[in-house]
Amino acid sequence: MTTPDAPTAPAVNRVAWFEIASDDPEGVQRFYGDLFGWRFRTDEDSAAVGMDYRLISYDGDDEVSGGVFGTGDAMPGHAIFTVLVRDVAETCRKVEALGGKVLDEVVGNENGPDFAYLRDTSGNLFGVFAPTGS
Repeated sequence: MTTPDAPTAPAVNRVAWFEIASDDPEGVQRFYGDLFGWRFRTDEDSAAVGMDYRLISYDGDDEVSGGVFGTGDAMPGHAIFTVLVRDVAETCRKVEALGGKVLDEVVGNENGPDFAYLRDTSGNLFGVFAPTGS
């Protein structure tokens, strides 16, 4: 599988190519779909060889930008990426409402952008940030 080139300018609720591995791919799909509006489809090439891999497209965009790998307990879950959001504090509230956890939230940071480190419903680490002055 090849990864697409990163967009020239970041857009809200988007990241470059990434992968999320989980023994609960359905739960991960539900979590990120509800949080950011991401869409999922089966990677037919992976399915043909018995692998559970779901390709991720952003809402309103058919370009594939990442994937969810269903590990079947063969390996630990993993994910790390940072998503540009409009409002870090509001995103943190939504993460908790969806069953995720806020590990570290820095809002009103005079030395850089607002950001937070979070965990999804499978315990995977990810980050969000909003540009300074947003």
